[in-house]
Amino acid sequence: MAKSQARYSAEFREQMVELVRAGRSPHELAEEFEPSAQTIRNWYYQAERDAGNRSDGLSSEEQAELRRLRQENRQLREEREILGKAAAWFARESKTIPP
Repeated sequence: MAKSQARYSAEFREQMVELVRAGRSPHELAEEFEPSAQTIRNWYYQAERDAGNRSDGLSSEEQAELRRLRQENRQLREEREILGKAAAWFARESKTIPP
């Protein structure tokens, strides 16, 4: 399942995070701007993880690596399945194994 394009620019998210760091509450910012308070909180927490200030989740870099590794793993499983089917087909065609 592919995610849709980001609704808010990286600059906007960074501005919201900086405002939270400056003392504004996510709820206050949500009333003034469009994103929900929880969305702003999520951006703030992720920025804190990326900065090394929180350890309750993966940094953005770690998330990207995990996505890449999962995709690579999925591709390798598909390739292994295809190769297994091809090997079985060739073995049947060359009559090296009983039908």
